[in-house]
Amino acid sequence: MECISVFDMLKIGVGPSSSHTLGPWRAAERWIKELKDSNKFDKVEKITVDLYGSLSLTGKGHATDYAILLGLSGADPEYIPVESIDVIIASIKNTNVLSFNNERSIPFDAKSDIIFNKKFLPFHSNALVFSAHINGRRHRATYYSIGGGFVVQEERKNSKANKIIFYCTFPYPISTGNELLKFCNDLKLPISGVVLENERSIRDEAVINSEIQRIWDTMLECMYVGCHTEGHLPGGLHVRRRAYDMYQSLKGEKPYETPVEWLNSIRNTEVKFRQILKWVSCFALAVNEVNASLGRVVTAPTNGSAGVIPAVLMYYLVIENHDGNFEDIKRFLLVAGEIGSIFKKGATISAAMGGCQAEIGVSSAMAAGALCELSGGTPEQVLVAAEIAMEHHLGMTCDPIGGLVQIPCIERNAMGAIKAINACELALDTDPNNVKVPLDKVVQTMWETAKDMNTKYKETSEGGLAVGVHLSDC
Repeated sequence: MECISVFDMLKIGVGPSSSHTLGPWRAAERWIKELKDSNKFDKVEKITVDLYGSLSLTGKGHATDYAILLGLSGADPEYIPVESIDVIIASIKNTNVLSFNNERSIPFDAKSDIIFNKKFLPFHSNALVFSAHINGRRHRATYYSIGGGFVVQEERKNSKANKIIFYCTFPYPISTGNELLKFCNDLKLPISGVVLENERSIRDEAVINSEIQRIWDTMLECMYVGCHTEGHLPGGLHVRRRAYDMYQSLKGEKPYETPVEWLNSIRNTEVKFRQILKWVSCFALAVNEVNASLGRVVTAPTNGSAGVIPAVLMYYLVIENHDGNFEDIKRFLLVAGEIGSIFKKGATISAAMGGCQAEIGVSSAMAAGALCELSGGTPEQVLVAAEIAMEHHLGMTCDPIGGLVQIPCIERNAMGAIKAINACELALDTDPNNVKVPLDKVVQTMWETAKDMNTKYKETSEGGLAVGVHLSDC
C-alpha cells in the first residue's frame, strides 16, 4: 500500500505550481544526487533538459524553466530567500554559466539547453528528461512530476494503475474512507487521532508539532504578505492583486506588527455574512497571489490550490473560534492531509491528469472535512463533508490563460474555500446513514471523470478559457 504522510501532502515550497515548479525542482535535486552516487557528477561537461507534454505546453507560465535552473544550482525551495530567485536566474541567463549544485561551473544556455517538446510521453503528461554529456556520451534520466510536488522515475512506468508502490510502515494503513472509518471505530479515536498515531510511528511528536507549526506559520505569513502587497502580478496578463484592495475595505482599527497580531486584530472586525464571505475570499486570494509571484507557499495539496486550506483554517480561527489554538490547527491539518492522501491513492491530485477537480476539488474536500472535525462532526460526518465538497467540483477543467496560474486559478481558490465551509455545514446537519454517495464512490468517480476528460482541458492551455479569452483582451 502507498504510504503517505501528512507532510507529504502539505509541503513548503515556491510557487506558482507544485507539478510544474516544485516537482521539476525536486527532480533536478534527485538527478544531482544520482549523478553523485554513480560518481558521474564531477565528469559532467554539459547538461540539457527536455520537457514534454503539459510541462512543455504551460512550462513558461508555470516557471518550469526557472525551477530547473534553481534546482540544478543547488537551491532548496523550502529555504531559498525568494528575493534571490531573480538574481540567480539573471546570472545564469547573462553569463550562460550554471553553478552546478553550487559546486562546479558548467556552460548552460537556458534558451537552447532547456528544450520544450510538445509531444507527450506515455506514463504521465508531466515528463522531463535530464541529460548529462560525459566524454561524448549522453546519460539520460527521465522523471515524471505527478502532482503535489511528488516525483517518480521512468522505471515506475509499468506500476499498476500509475501508482508508486511503497512498503507502508504505518500501524494503521489507509487507502480508502471505509478503512479510515474502521480504524476510528476500532480505536475509538477521531480521524485526527488515527492520523496522529500513524505519524508517531515514523517521527517523534515534538518533530510533528514543530513541522505543523512551521507549515501553519508559512500559511499565515503567506496570507499576511498577500493582504499587504499592492500592485500587479508578473507574467504579462497585468492582473491586479485583489487581496490588498479587499483587505483595505475589511480591516479594523486595532494596530498590529506581526502576522499573529494581525490574526488577533481580525477577530475584532465586523462578521456579518457578507464580511465573512469577503474575509474567506481575501485569505484565499492572498495566498494564490503570493503563489503566482514565485512566493513561498504550502502545497495543499498543490500550489495552484494552496489558498483553500489556509483560508478555511483562518476562517475557523478568526470567525468561528476566537479561542482556537495550536491543537486545533494540528487537528485540522492532520485531517486535511489524510483526506488528500485518500484522493491521491484512489484518483489523482494532478491537474495535468485530472483537470482542476484534482486540485481545487481535492483541496476543498480536505478543508471541508478538517473543518467538520473541529466543528464537532463525527468521523462519518467528516467524510460526508469531504464528499459533498468534491461532488460539486466534479468535471472542473484546468484551462489557465497564458499558461499562468492566475486566471481562473486564483479565484477558484476563493470559491473552493467557500464551498468547503458550506459542505461542512451541510454535513453537520446530515445523518451519515442517509447519505447516498460515500466518499470512496466520489473518489472513484473523480478518477473515471479524469480519464474521460479531453486532454486539452488538463493543464495544457489548449482549451476552455485559455483559448476562449485572447491574451490581447487581457
